[in-house]
Amino acid sequence: MAKSLPPLTWFRAFEAAARHLSFTAAASEIGMTQSAVSQQVKALETRLNMALFARRPRGLALTDDGRKLLPQVGAALETLAAATHVFDSGARSDLLTVAASVSVAQWIISPHLAAFKAEHPQIRLRFLSTIWPDDFRAPRADVEIRFGSHKQVGQGATELQPNRLIPLKAPTLEGDLESLPLIEAVGTAGGWAMWRDQVSEAAQPEVFVDSYGMALQLAMQGNGVALVSEILASHALRTGVLTRAHAASLPSQEGYFLWCSDGNSNANAFSDWVMRLEHE
Repeated sequence: MAKSLPPLTWFRAFEAAARHLSFTAAASEIGMTQSAVSQQVKALETRLNMALFARRPRGLALTDDGRKLLPQVGAALETLAAATHVFDSGARSDLLTVAASVSVAQWIISPHLAAFKAEHPQIRLRFLSTIWPDDFRAPRADVEIRFGSHKQVGQGATELQPNRLIPLKAPTLEGDLESLPLIEAVGTAGGWAMWRDQVSEAAQPEVFVDSYGMALQLAMQGNGVALVSEILASHALRTGVLTRAHAASLPSQEGYFLWCSDGNSNANAFSDWVMRLEHE
């Protein structure tokens, strides 16, 4: 059986870090934390069994293997961008296009979508999955629900509330944070290390995922405690599929931001509906 390829995100982190010779600058460009970029590059090096960078006190330097790999990765990413550009010609006039992460679509929009369709049966919807903050730079959606810091994605957008991190678990999972397995969403500024610094003792994370949505899904199935955005978990808490594992919460350095295209009545209707969800 052919060996599977490493995740595209690892190559993207490597390519950005190689151009900037800095994990920090790469993180700023692609909308991740410096530690997440460093972890993904390290994962790629481990997978390929070669060092791609020499880590020096004043920055990075490409190794010979890194210099050999960079043009091939860069060309591949450019090919993918060109291939998808053909289909990225903007939203159709008869269709409302909403760009959001899978986590937002699953945990915020989907539980309430039938109510929106009942209010607005004439609106046809198309959802685009987004991951990176720079996915929103192309004007292809009528409504965008962006995730990141205010500096990254908040310009011209409204921050959705509540925006704090809370620990959640399945109601059937018994125990406290000192003994329960923890689920960590990597690539975000806040996490269990911050919890230990600011709130209380907790075990080291045992499961790592790349989104709050996946963390919630694993927690709902009884796999541990997830520290996630409160707004993402609101419906799950109200319906009882998840419960608070601790009464405390943490301020979040990132959040969800709602942007709406000007002059589009359907986009305004959808945005107003999303804003009402905060108070339901």
